[in-house]
Amino acid sequence: MVLRRDVTGKRTDYASMIPDHKNSLPAHIAVIMDGNNRWARARGMTGTAGHRAGAESARDLVDGCIARNIDYLTLFAFSSENWLRPKKEVQGLMALFLAVLKRKEIDQFHAKNVRVRFIGRRDGFSKKLAVHMHQVEQLTAENTGLTVTVAADYGGRWDIVQAANRLAAEVETGRMTSAQIDEQAVERVICLTDAPAPDLCIRTGGERRISNFLLWQFAYTELYFTDCYWPDFDDTQLQLALDDYASRQRRFGSHPDSA
Repeated sequence: MVLRRDVTGKRTDYASMIPDHKNSLPAHIAVIMDGNNRWARARGMTGTAGHRAGAESARDLVDGCIARNIDYLTLFAFSSENWLRPKKEVQGLMALFLAVLKRKEIDQFHAKNVRVRFIGRRDGFSKKLAVHMHQVEQLTAENTGLTVTVAADYGGRWDIVQAANRLAAEVETGRMTSAQIDEQAVERVICLTDAPAPDLCIRTGGERRISNFLLWQFAYTELYFTDCYWPDFDDTQLQLALDDYASRQRRFGSHPDSA
């Protein structure tokens, strides 16, 4: 059931409102969740309040993907560059991240057969946060429903570099030769290797860029930009993005007549 509170505090069931678009649905959705701070400033609230509201939108998006039988959802939660934000804001984000991992929603996702995993560096996080990330991954590892990947301390350039380093190490140890390095070899060691490339990337907040997110994986991903701030991104906004995606003809470089 997809529920979201309206202005009166009541929760609305959106599942019954979802049209049957399975044949035109993306298998994998990636989301750049942007606009929390601007959403908060517009309401005279703190940035922390904006990030909390954004966490609720992320939870509801998971439910929306479950209701539509989406297979993969990847969320850009914290980029490598986000460490450059004010120290107080970063501390608040880390505290919120830890609180989300400890909340009952994780058990609810587990009960809904959701698999949760993380990509990105972990050495910058506190030991407590890293332990909880590992525990969530272990708890949900055998689930076979929606796979939710959270990109934290992640950057697309870092991803490509770490893949190159892993392949270089394989060459040095004789497990492969440099002549064997091709796109398939990179795909084997880059993040999201066991998931299909994202079909659709949604970015909220009005910006029109991908901000170092999944640079390799986005080669043929459809991009959807909306002015909606992330905390306001509800099930209606998701459906607008999916309707736009369904209207596109994906050819992957082929001629229109051959599609």
